[in-house]
Amino acid sequence: MNLDSRIFISGHRGLAGSAIERRCKLEGFREIIVRTRSQLDLRDQAAVDEFFASEQPDYVFHAAGLVGGIHANDSRPADFITDNLQIAVNVIDAAWRNGVTKLLYLGSSCIYPKLAPQPLREASLLTGPLEPTNEWYAIAKLAGLKMCQAFRRQFGFNAITLLPTNLYGPGDNFDLESAHVLPALLRKIDEAHAAHAESVVVWGSGTPRREFMYADDLADACLFAMRHYDGEQPINVGWGTDLTIHELAAALAGVVGFRGRLEFDRSKPDGTPRKVLDTSQLTGLGWQPRVDLQTGLTLTYDWYRRSMTASHAREHVPCDSFSHSS
Repeated sequence: MNLDSRIFISGHRGLAGSAIERRCKLEGFREIIVRTRSQLDLRDQAAVDEFFASEQPDYVFHAAGLVGGIHANDSRPADFITDNLQIAVNVIDAAWRNGVTKLLYLGSSCIYPKLAPQPLREASLLTGPLEPTNEWYAIAKLAGLKMCQAFRRQFGFNAITLLPTNLYGPGDNFDLESAHVLPALLRKIDEAHAAHAESVVVWGSGTPRREFMYADDLADACLFAMRHYDGEQPINVGWGTDLTIHELAAALAGVVGFRGRLEFDRSKPDGTPRKVLDTSQLTGLGWQPRVDLQTGLTLTYDWYRRSMTASHAREHVPCDSFSHSS
């Protein structure tokens, strides 16, 4: 890659894509290509083919996809599997057909088997049943990963895959119906704090363990991998450390300043009992994350408050529906 390389970032309005765009601009890349969903529907094969033939990008960061939390996955399984399959097929195929030098596909740590040994190693992929609450999304992301491997084997296409842990940060989706656990909790706790509520309800038992990474760290890892990794096997991206949902809620309450009770609704699903990544492959190549959880939560909350103030506290902070998170 050089500063004159033409770089296409799909899903640039989403959490991961917006962080990648920020990082590319910071590094001085002069030809960054982005499209909103209204400008380019990645589910439309003809439109995607026409876009790649016209724009001729050299490198592709493929961060687009339909994403959401447990409720969204449970209520819209057909959308999650269909949209994500169409997006992966269209983008990967068009990139290869139009001579893209290298493509980076963002998978997700949720594609690991539900009961795979912890911490999750890349070799555990496809060794057992998936977590039922997000299997439709996971199957589609697994298909995209396998497409990258298949196009590499048959056509020599340099397509790599990164599997990020749960992401958070500026640009996240804070809609309570579709958000992942961290932004949903942050919004609920902030609203409880503003209302001087005595308690806030957290879905589930609070005992599942999760790992979280600030989105700008993922962006840094993506640029690093685009420059330094050309292998077929997917690579985990994360901290390699985790905490319980109860501990996360308490940390968010501290950042927000909420002093009320945390009440756990055990009638709601917990999802996978634990999910933490073995990141030794990527750290072995020389990459490390930098933004610790406390710093990241503070930065995210500051961004959230500024965004809510600027939008006059409208119903939710908007986020392109074709974005990426895990």
